Amino acid sequence: MELLKRIRLVLDMIKFEHTIFALPFAYLGAVLGSIEVHGTLPTWAQIGWITLAMAGARSAAMALNRIIDRHIDAKNPRTANRHIPAGIISVAFAWGFVIISFIVLFFAAAKLNMLAVKLLPIAVFFLVFYSYTKRFTWTCHLILGITTALGPLGGWVATTGQIDGMGLVLFATVALWIGGFDVIYACQDVEFDKKEKLHSIPVRFGVKHALTISSLMHVGTAIGLITLLFLTRLHIWYAVGVIIALIILIYEHMIVSADDLSRLNTAFFTMNGILSVIVFAFTMMDVLL
Repeated sequence: MELLKRIRLVLDMIKFEHTIFALPFAYLGAVLGSIEVHGTLPTWAQIGWITLAMAGARSAAMALNRIIDRHIDAKNPRTANRHIPAGIISVAFAWGFVIISFIVLFFAAAKLNMLAVKLLPIAVFFLVFYSYTKRFTWTCHLILGITTALGPLGGWVATTGQIDGMGLVLFATVALWIGGFDVIYACQDVEFDKKEKLHSIPVRFGVKHALTISSLMHVGTAIGLITLLFLTRLHIWYAVGVIIALIILIYEHMIVSADDLSRLNTAFFTMNGILSVIVFAFTMMDVLL
């Protein structure tokens, strides 16, 4: 019972339920890749292993981030009550969880194809590396975006056994999407980051300019989503999903400003989850109908 309690605490620490935000784009990569390369939908087995791989990768990455940032989190009033700095979860137990998560990732990748296995060292590098980047570069947001975008690219590789132009367009689209919102999220910690000599786009350019940069990154996301419409076999339903997604992106930027960051969490979590689910749902409608 004590072990189960600790596992529940770790899952709460890494916000495991937010895995749902990352999964739709991984599924999107899997579906688009399979349709474009093989002309068929992925098998249920492939979807299952992709789900397991994504859960392992995200769990390892989030737990590592909490371990690596525990001393910084302890100093920041916004994060001081997180599980490790608050003493709710021990560092040793968190490391054990990371190791198990990586084992799950490796096992799932091995069940997919050899290219997925060969690319694992790159994925693991970014999963570890991105947590350190805010210590020395304001490009940390884009590196986080690249790390997260390995999910949809991984989904593409999982069902095709290859990397091609369309897969890379999806990769860049998601990287800009996540990176843009990490810029917004970092705006709430700008004063603390300056004090601790941490790097971010808001620290380097100021909150107002950071929000502009975030908007430009999301213009790149919009261009990527539209480009996929012309590169793939997708048609009207996917286009409808993209339009809705772009409306959500615009709304997210409307509710956040340099003078009012009070609704930032709504923009970052709730709307991002809705956006990813909508794009995938309308893609599946397009494929099936």
